[in-house]
Amino acid sequence: MSLFLLRRLGAGLVLVFVIATATFFLTSVTGSDPARRIAGTQASAAQVIAKRHELGLDRPVLTRYTDWLSHAVRGDLGTSWFSNQPVTRLVGQALPVSLSLVLAATVLTAAVSIVLGVVAAVRGGWVDHVLQSISIVAFAVPNFLVGMVLALFLAVQLGLFPAVGYVPLAGDPAGWLASITLPSIALAVGAIATVASQTRGSMIDVLRQDYVRTLRSRGLPVRSVLLKHALRNAAPTSLTVLSLQFIALIGGAVVIEKVFGLTGIGARATSAASQGDVPLVLGIVVVTVVLVVVVNLLVDVVLGWLNPKVRIA
Repeated sequence: MSLFLLRRLGAGLVLVFVIATATFFLTSVTGSDPARRIAGTQASAAQVIAKRHELGLDRPVLTRYTDWLSHAVRGDLGTSWFSNQPVTRLVGQALPVSLSLVLAATVLTAAVSIVLGVVAAVRGGWVDHVLQSISIVAFAVPNFLVGMVLALFLAVQLGLFPAVGYVPLAGDPAGWLASITLPSIALAVGAIATVASQTRGSMIDVLRQDYVRTLRSRGLPVRSVLLKHALRNAAPTSLTVLSLQFIALIGGAVVIEKVFGLTGIGARATSAASQGDVPLVLGIVVVTVVLVVVVNLLVDVVLGWLNPKVRIA
């Protein structure tokens, strides 16, 4: 298992390198001139040339790439061209917001989808049809629309939650939980529909296995058969889908952060991309890919714990 994880870690590092390299060269051939934007429309040609020299844009692209890469591997992601702040600081300020939102949405997705999937698989009949119909509707409704409805009724009209803003966890845990509740629910709705459907299918397949019928014939309690045996064997497939949904939630958080006025990675990424702030874009891409690699490694560890065959393989 350790050798397998080392291989996955190596593959993850290669993925980070490839995506960071591709992003660097793609942002270098966009044709836009960040120096003109930073200097302003009223700047003279000499001032623009001076700004290009200051940013290093007058150097060959390969030279700029090797310089950026040599600093990036040491943890230095450069300085934002527009705010003159270190990229690591800007990303570090936004990352807790996005992580809080995505992790809360993932936990909510896992809890609700497992309950819905298991109930649909065990009960069947009209219960299964109702839950499937709800899942289809939840998957079809855009998460930003769900967020706007939640903010309108639960925040603006009833005042149960804040409509906008983020409260740091360290300063006020209760305020933090209140600030991420509505965004997390809005973000998780579509993921719940997907994971619940997958959990239902996996549970139905497992419940049809011979060993489940054998356990039932021996008089084991239904709850024990479902939770200790059937759900554990159905979990790997659902967990894999959940990990994919985690990656999708990172992308979906961009819109939700806009709806609820949260300054997370998504908001920083869209702002940096629109401005042409290449160092900040690169920093966000690197951090996001590293986060995805870490999540995939954690999923592999959990899958190995759930399924001994994975550890043997």
